[in-house]
Amino acid sequence: MRSILLTIVVALNGWSSMAQQTDTLTAKEGYVKDVTVVGQHSRADIHQLPEVVGTAIMAGKKNSLIVMDNVNGNIVTNTMRQVMAKVPGVHVWESDGSGIQIGVAARGLSPNRSWEFNTRQNGYDISADPFGYPEAYYTPQLQAVQRIQVVRGAGSLQYGPQFGGMLNFVLRDGSDINQPFQFETQNTIGSNGLVNTYNALGGETEKLHYYAFYDHRSADGWRENSRYRVGTGFATLTYKVNKQLSITAEYTNWHARSQQPGGLTDAQFAQNDRQSFRSRNWFDLLWNIGALKANYTINEKSRLQATLFAFSGNRSSVGFLVAPNVKDSINTNTLAYNNRTVFVDEYRNWGAEVRYLTDYKLLGGNSTFSAGVRYYNGLTRRFNNGRGTTNADYDLTLVADYQQKLRFNTSNVAAFAENIFRIGKKLLLIPGIRFEQVSNTVSGQTGVSNGVPVKAAEASSNRSFALAGVGAEYHIGSTELYANWSQAYRPVLFSDLTAPVTTDEIDPNLKDARGYNLDLGYRGKLKDYLFFDVGLFYLQYNNRIGLLAQQRLDGSFYNLRTNIGNSNSKGVEALVEFNPIKAFTNNLKRGSFSVFASVGYTDARYADYNVITRQGNTLVTTNYSNKKVENAPEWIVRYGINYFWKGLTATMQWSYVGEAFTDANNTVAPSANGQNGLIPSYHVGDISLNYAFKKRFTIRAGLNNITDKSYFTRRAGGYPGPGLMPADGRNAYVTFGAKF
Repeated sequence: MRSILLTIVVALNGWSSMAQQTDTLTAKEGYVKDVTVVGQHSRADIHQLPEVVGTAIMAGKKNSLIVMDNVNGNIVTNTMRQVMAKVPGVHVWESDGSGIQIGVAARGLSPNRSWEFNTRQNGYDISADPFGYPEAYYTPQLQAVQRIQVVRGAGSLQYGPQFGGMLNFVLRDGSDINQPFQFETQNTIGSNGLVNTYNALGGETEKLHYYAFYDHRSADGWRENSRYRVGTGFATLTYKVNKQLSITAEYTNWHARSQQPGGLTDAQFAQNDRQSFRSRNWFDLLWNIGALKANYTINEKSRLQATLFAFSGNRSSVGFLVAPNVKDSINTNTLAYNNRTVFVDEYRNWGAEVRYLTDYKLLGGNSTFSAGVRYYNGLTRRFNNGRGTTNADYDLTLVADYQQKLRFNTSNVAAFAENIFRIGKKLLLIPGIRFEQVSNTVSGQTGVSNGVPVKAAEASSNRSFALAGVGAEYHIGSTELYANWSQAYRPVLFSDLTAPVTTDEIDPNLKDARGYNLDLGYRGKLKDYLFFDVGLFYLQYNNRIGLLAQQRLDGSFYNLRTNIGNSNSKGVEALVEFNPIKAFTNNLKRGSFSVFASVGYTDARYADYNVITRQGNTLVTTNYSNKKVENAPEWIVRYGINYFWKGLTATMQWSYVGEAFTDANNTVAPSANGQNGLIPSYHVGDISLNYAFKKRFTIRAGLNNITDKSYFTRRAGGYPGPGLMPADGRNAYVTFGAKF
């Protein structure tokens, strides 16, 4: 153990082994374990997570901690290429300039609404359904986020189904406000009619701390027909019953409505990337999340955390959803626009989780044991393909009922255990295991044929399995070698259980995707001038699900939804940040600066992957083995420079993302509708300024996409397209903030 008198970064309602600590960056005194620390006046935005975070073990895992107060970028519109610039290898889809929905992934996985990450807020689920529809429609307003925890694939042992890892947004809770009351306001104006106001109040007393905010953001959008408005409210209250027990209640309300400009063809994009041919497409999201948490310090070595959470949400859309090369024009027969299509999802989920952590002596060394149990229950009601009105505004009125009405139920019981064995003063071994029991059922109707509802083939899937993993660390001064091997899985999704019964069949032996992540790296810091994390990874992804054309004995054809093959990803993830002033002179009279480079190289390819398709009256087998996985650029490089002087921080960042394919056939030439074809590589640069003065005032400003680069990161087959989805061009913002 090391004696440290520094600011301690402790995650969600965590404690050190000697004294209770809250989720804050405030300086606390005490003698604690060897942990990652952040000085009180540190301006670093990227850190490594401690070995133990609350009741969770992070030792031996590839991870990152993003301190949002120190991120110099456009956090008003959740610009993730800036926020996650120093998390190497993260692929960001930039098709939603509003920041309402983020799409991030790593290691050759799809960024679609971050669905390959287990996405959480304050430790509990915020996606639609992590076991059947893991799309993260909701993103917390980043001005309210204190930090972001990113754990790569090894997070599967503690957090369940995912291959990409765990992404946890830790919101402010008032524990860092050293007075009974504080009011904060941040107000932003920017390009394309951007207006944002963030207002919060919070405080801390001997017995409680609290925080509440309301954020409103609206804009016309960079493209035509892309206006939006977002409102987010959040409140949390923690009551310290005594020195051992604290209870926290929190509630989130989020409502976002956006006009969807639709996709473009490649020809339309080349002509004018800001144009839109859809003025009647709308998207509406309503999220309500509640949580009740109890933290109990049993003694100075043991603690218990219990969480109960519930979520009620709606996802609604209405629009004219055809390819962008089809005009949305007045029908000559009706002298009105064509009817739009209405889709509505309703999510009603709840869950509970209990975690325990203790330190104990084993063979003369200090070991740490963590275990937990979890229950989750989810209900999704889906109403698709309703015939809507011919109007142009947001209107879910139906003129003909929904063609598809489905009900999905999910239940999950899980238990996990991990242990840190400290062998001597330098070596740590961290084995772990997780047991899962998952049940999915589906019922309802998949369509209407000749006016008669077509009943869904009622399906039920119950399965149990175990995941195992082991990690290791070997400390060399303030640096360490680390390694981890962890199994992971991804459940069969709702979409895989609802094939149209008239054209498709579902393989009764359909399996969950399974595989593992392997990490090997070297990381650490040298004093306060060098931070680095360089690692190799390998991701094996088995039992990928897809469609195979099949022919019956009578000569008719159908599609079989089944497991069709495997893929693997391997590569390098490296981050280096260096401050030459602190390294060589430590003369800070004229300020200091740091340079950073975040490099991700990924070789993601299919193996043992054969697809059968129908060509005329013949079935043709195509071997995709060694083809590149779609949406998996080889190179993702972000580099930049930060300048610090008194209260000023200036950052210039440059990003490069290599080309990527959009299908397993690795099609280069774009299709006529813009939905398939190569996504070209691109560069984009950003400048950000942050000036704090008189301890209570801040001014932020930035210029995003400084060269006005025309590029795109996504081709969509459906919403929010279909078609090619342009990224935003040059835009600017200015924020004024104050605390009282």
